[in-house]
Amino acid sequence: MSDVSTCYVRRLGRVEYEETQERMRVFTLARTPETPDEIWLLEHPPVYTHGIRARNRALPALKDVPVVLTDRGGDVTYHGPGQSIVYVLIDLARRGLGIHTLVHTLEAAVIEMLRELGIAATRRSGAPGVYVGERKIASLGLRVRGGRSYHGLALNAHMDLSPFNAIDPCGYPGLAMAQVAEWRPDLGASEAGERLLRQVLRLLEYTETSLLPVQPDTIRVQHAGS
Repeated sequence: MSDVSTCYVRRLGRVEYEETQERMRVFTLARTPETPDEIWLLEHPPVYTHGIRARNRALPALKDVPVVLTDRGGDVTYHGPGQSIVYVLIDLARRGLGIHTLVHTLEAAVIEMLRELGIAATRRSGAPGVYVGERKIASLGLRVRGGRSYHGLALNAHMDLSPFNAIDPCGYPGLAMAQVAEWRPDLGASEAGERLLRQVLRLLEYTETSLLPVQPDTIRVQHAGS
């Protein structure tokens, strides 16, 4: 059985949402008890995504931005350049983690990362994500299949927030969004993502990290018989 402290990190750059979702799904369905956990750090081109909770609700016409149905939990949100995405492909059963513990840990990683930057952030009961005052700065959506997670969290780092105005972010009418650049305009999405990644690895107690190639076409399951 794979060492539970081992995690592979993939830095994928900017990759299309639909392709990435499919690769996560394939990875999760094909993995075995020996497959190490992985964390993917990336950005997406502009896209609105419909979570399971929003599946039967129509969206208004959204100019020039595609809409993708997704199998993650949650409602509708926006992804775009300058947003740091961390996807967590974890064998929760092997790690002895419940979904609520994982959500709490990912929120804590964002809160701690922001604290280091001098930004006071909090979580809200019944509304997953991280908030600065009344505004949301990080969103969370996960899928668990067979005790294994994928999807993850999105931190607004240094991006155009205006596309959020066309939707009710995460299903909450009037919810305003915040981003790291308001407090640290010198900090780009790449560095924000690395800071967030370090906190996720620390809080999930991954002590051994292997860096894999960055090219998206290298994403494949590595296990006996492959």
